[in-house]
Amino acid sequence: MYRKQQGFGLPMALFVVTVLAIIIASMSSVQTDSSASVSLQVQAHRAFYAAESGTEAALNLLLPPDGSPGRACATAPFFSAAFNVDGLRGCSTSVTCESVTVDTVDYFTLTSTGTCGSGEDAAQRILEVRAK
Repeated sequence: MYRKQQGFGLPMALFVVTVLAIIIASMSSVQTDSSASVSLQVQAHRAFYAAESGTEAALNLLLPPDGSPGRACATAPFFSAAFNVDGLRGCSTSVTCESVTVDTVDYFTLTSTGTCGSGEDAAQRILEVRAK
């Protein structure tokens, strides 16, 4: 009776080890992809905040809070900055301005481009704001 069962343990052990190795390799690949995705998502958020900061600074130049005359919209680029603060270090923004007059009312369109990172980790976000 024991003669018919000889040699069954080794193939079964090899099969189990192979299946476990495949599962571990696929889990490692998923973890690596997830890590890269999170890194890119962080850069994208930083680029958004850089573009938003550029828009806010440009609005202050265009329509100063104290009521004084603002910067001419035709200035190119209207506003640009490289950030050296902790949250946005390595990011930059560039803002362009376009003006349209309708029925003696000036309407301004500010387009801000925020860029962070370099190479595969680079992210860019564009915001557009209209003001009158």
